[in-house]
Amino acid sequence: MPTYAVIGNDRERADAVARATGGTAYLAVDESAARDDVPFRTLVVADVADPSALAGADEIGTYRVHVRVIRPLADPPPAGTTSEGVVAVFGMRRHPDLTHEQADAHWRDVHAPLALHHHVGMWHYEQCSVDEVVRGPSYDGFALCAFASLDDLRDRFYDGPEGRVAIGADVASFADTAASPRRVICTETVNRR
Repeated sequence: MPTYAVIGNDRERADAVARATGGTAYLAVDESAARDDVPFRTLVVADVADPSALAGADEIGTYRVHVRVIRPLADPPPAGTTSEGVVAVFGMRRHPDLTHEQADAHWRDVHAPLALHHHVGMWHYEQCSVDEVVRGPSYDGFALCAFASLDDLRDRFYDGPEGRVAIGADVASFADTAASPRRVICTETVNRR
């Protein structure tokens, strides 16, 4: 069954759609939800035969994706409960000099190991690579970087100044940092059936 990701702004609707489809809901926390400069406030990822099953949570965009688990969550919570901590969700647009396939390969093969090395507080990491933009902004992927707490996200995102520089330079080599939107800080609720 194909996997779809949808983005929107209605947290209650996104949570209901994720529960109904057995998907995962990423819902902006108050800090992100109140900002005017975030590109979306919800992301739902679900395995559904037809993306219309995600209607209501898709007011901004719909994407057919494949999910790569780079660092699995060591102790997943029970289905239907909210994971501890927070998830920084980054929408990614590829560097204009690269094809989607080139940017995606770099993201997977070069950036992922670098992120695991330098993002010392990250306890769970997934990449949702976009296979098809059904409708909405032209994202190439969504990075899901989970941390035990908001403090860990703020204070342990990098292993130091050198890590910040290394990650920044690498991201700029495969992503359009000017066109890729600001991160959205979310909670995560996994609704496995």
